[in-house]
Amino acid sequence: MKHTVEELKAIANSLRQEIIKMIGYGKAGHFGGSCSLAEIVSVLYFNKMNHDPLNPKMPNRDRFLLSKAHSAPVQYAALAKAGYFSMEELETLKRIGSKLQGHPDMLKLPGIEANTGSLGQGLSIAAGFAAAAKIDNLNYKTYCIIGDGEMAEGQIWEAAMAASCYKLDNLVAILDRNGLQATGCIAERFNTGPVVQKWESFGWHVIDCDGHDIEQLIHVFEEADTVKGQPVMVLANTVKGKGISFAEHNVAFHNGMMTQEQYAQALGELEQVGGNQL
Repeated sequence: MKHTVEELKAIANSLRQEIIKMIGYGKAGHFGGSCSLAEIVSVLYFNKMNHDPLNPKMPNRDRFLLSKAHSAPVQYAALAKAGYFSMEELETLKRIGSKLQGHPDMLKLPGIEANTGSLGQGLSIAAGFAAAAKIDNLNYKTYCIIGDGEMAEGQIWEAAMAASCYKLDNLVAILDRNGLQATGCIAERFNTGPVVQKWESFGWHVIDCDGHDIEQLIHVFEEADTVKGQPVMVLANTVKGKGISFAEHNVAFHNGMMTQEQYAQALGELEQVGGNQL
């Protein structure tokens, strides 16, 4: 079922609330890069992708790969909200024996297509899924989210060349372009620009967009469906820690630890925006 723009905004906000609740206070968690993905993940899971929580292995389902897998909390929140498992299970994040580990595990959790987390590998897996769809004559799409710090990995560019060579127009990569990595600004640590020109030179159709604009994201993924003979790269300009004033653009919250006061402030700010109704 497709949701309206207003419903998707509310879902994105509720995903952020669940991310904060999962991580809690007094322990480190990757909520900066999880919050930057809330709108993208909401549009994919609740508007765009063909998937069924009651039949998570249906052959023609669209595939979703989170290559920057340390942001797993946003995917876990979306899977739970979509009905793959109970919302209560989110409370077990990273506990011993939990299905919800720091990086997603396809053997433990429905809706996970592959074990990801070693940065740089996800796009290769996604290209493999896209190639398999063409070989098997199936019309599913593969969506893969990568981080802008992750672009320093050589395997990203090997996958980019292969996807272009084999004309994988059923592959859509999304770059979470928030400008920060674990240790600081991308431009100061390992400058991977100019991003648009690089992806175009590797043979990809590039779409630059606001990664927090629901309407724009809906149109972007519709445009991706019209591209033939090329894989698509969506350059989604985002804000790390989006929606939480003290975490926005703050590298300390890449894998940050909130105090009890910050935890309460984060939830309070998100609840003011709204989103608990969905």
